Amino acid sequence: MLHINLARDGVRPYGGAMDTLTTALKWAASGGGMIAAGMVSLDLGRRLTGWGQVLFAVSALAWIGGAILTRDAALGTQNVVLLVIDLFGAYRYLIRKKPNG
Repeated sequence: MLHINLARDGVRPYGGAMDTLTTALKWAASGGGMIAAGMVSLDLGRRLTGWGQVLFAVSALAWIGGAILTRDAALGTQNVVLLVIDLFGAYRYLIRKKPNG
């Protein structure tokens, strides 16, 4: 079965299963990003902020998967950069020793 995708160049040669996977990835990414933003914005300590960064990284991975499935280069590129930033944040808050001062 062919589906029309108006956002891209016309026709996608896969059926409902890939659409379901793409939708699930995008909702998981969106929900994870919102929860992570809440965790970081609460500023309840280094550990919670660090786990918020980990959740942001997982969210970015889900967005990258969704971007690959929909061939959305802009979304994929943005989330590759965000993934690197999120991993640095997780390292900073969960692994690196707190600087003195």
